[in-house]
Amino acid sequence: MKKQWQIRHPDPESIRQMSKTINCHPITAAVLINRHIHNEPEASDFLNVSLKNLRSPFTLKDMDIAVHRIYAAIKANEKILIFGDYDVDGVTATAVLLDFFRYIGANVSYYIPHRINEGYGLHAQQISNDVLPNNTSLIITADCGSASFEAVAKARASGVDVIITDHHNISEKMPPALAVINPKRHDCTADLDNLAGVGVAFCLLICLRKYLRERQFWDYRSEPNLKNHCDLVALGTIADMVPLVYENRIFSKTGLELINSGHRLGINALMEMAGISKNAADADDIAFRLAPRLNAAGRMAHASIAVELLTTTDVNQARQLAQSLNTLNQKRQNLEKRIIDDILADVTRNTALLQENSLVLWNRQWHEGVLGIVASRMVEKYYRPVVLIAVKDKFGKGSARSIPEIDLYQRLLACEGSLENFGGHSMAAGLKVKIENLERFKKHFEDAVGELIETVNLIPKLYIDGELDFRNISERLIDELESLAPFGTGNPEPIFMARNVSVASSKVVGNSHRRMVLKQTFNSPNKWIHAIHFNIDTGLPLKDSFDQIAFKLRWNRWNATKTVQLIIEDS
Repeated sequence: MKKQWQIRHPDPESIRQMSKTINCHPITAAVLINRHIHNEPEASDFLNVSLKNLRSPFTLKDMDIAVHRIYAAIKANEKILIFGDYDVDGVTATAVLLDFFRYIGANVSYYIPHRINEGYGLHAQQISNDVLPNNTSLIITADCGSASFEAVAKARASGVDVIITDHHNISEKMPPALAVINPKRHDCTADLDNLAGVGVAFCLLICLRKYLRERQFWDYRSEPNLKNHCDLVALGTIADMVPLVYENRIFSKTGLELINSGHRLGINALMEMAGISKNAADADDIAFRLAPRLNAAGRMAHASIAVELLTTTDVNQARQLAQSLNTLNQKRQNLEKRIIDDILADVTRNTALLQENSLVLWNRQWHEGVLGIVASRMVEKYYRPVVLIAVKDKFGKGSARSIPEIDLYQRLLACEGSLENFGGHSMAAGLKVKIENLERFKKHFEDAVGELIETVNLIPKLYIDGELDFRNISERLIDELESLAPFGTGNPEPIFMARNVSVASSKVVGNSHRRMVLKQTFNSPNKWIHAIHFNIDTGLPLKDSFDQIAFKLRWNRWNATKTVQLIIEDS
């Protein structure tokens, strides 16, 4: 789909001042200003990432209640159950808590529901001996629980305390838990709304460790270095696509350094299986190689495989589990392709579908575990909110994805009369609907999205950080741009544009990728730059020149050497 270029034009004087103040390339200064970083202290915090710059997690509502209750459980050797979610965020949140509690010798176990058989979150039927080990007296949720009213009430009636750690949207009415640690609750003033579920769990450990220190708990045992958990926090944070700013940037950058140090056996094994070079993982590797394999556990089998991988201390077990996840991921990819083929066939048969403001489809043959990924692909292709529903027996279970201009959670809230339940946030959600209400829900959702369409342009936008001629590309600039990583939601990788570009040579590799050597004859005729354009339409003629290109600027590292490379985004 053709993209609408949005070219940013930061104030030239602000660029000059920033460049002078922090001694950086003017292009780097422009990118910082485009990221709303306007002065030296902000730039210093952004560039010099440190765990010391974390804002206080002690301000999270109910944190003190949770810490006191957990301390009492540890001292009395009570049975603690960590109840997690089955996606990467929930799995890493579970692993972070499990690692810590095992380290201190707590009486702890964990449980993650089966995605298909049990669904998301803590349910009333799970408050039984089938799930809870005998005499469990404390449940700590990880990346779930904010909507588990009946389950929490049943636990409370059974004498089991519940501490919720979560980051999903939460209503003003909350479950009757002992503590609800969710930065999105309306009475929480911590200003940590962007945290992923694993980030909230990590904040709990920061506060718990400090309280244990105050109680002289560490006088006779080694106090753990929580930095060693940041690899897991980075995995969950980047995979959940929360904004990589403030705490999330600190967690992600610190965690990536830890991942590249070879700190954790399970991650090492998974990196090897995914073909990621040692010491070279970046945010894209987490998002597109590690996260899909970890998610494949919950989608295709059971998420406990991923938890075991991330917490194992046995190298052979790590390799076996990584192999299992790789196999499950391959099965997941095959299922995805079948569903995508179904959808493309539907759209071909019924072109009126693309006249609507949303795309809502259902099918009895679809596997609900992979619908979220397919919905994301359809959003990329058709640029509108997408809801895909797998129908089984009397109900349909679906995944929804949206575009930045339309808050998905609010649109689903307008349709709650047609749904059994739903949950999520502005860009992603899950839902359950009765079969007889599918058509009604489709109409309600289309109407809800349509209310916003007059103010929304359904054309994907490509934000350009500025014009960059080839003559201004230097090693120093690329190094400085790398220092702005990790890139992701909230901190996108810089994109530049160049005009009047000619192709000196090119070839198609891997079926649909075009490698090129480019130059700008009008201002730098002797400067040749390598470039690659991924996933081109090979059915169209290959151009030998471009009026303009949009590109990312990177080092291409191979065999201990590095060369300048442009990643073409659009032309």
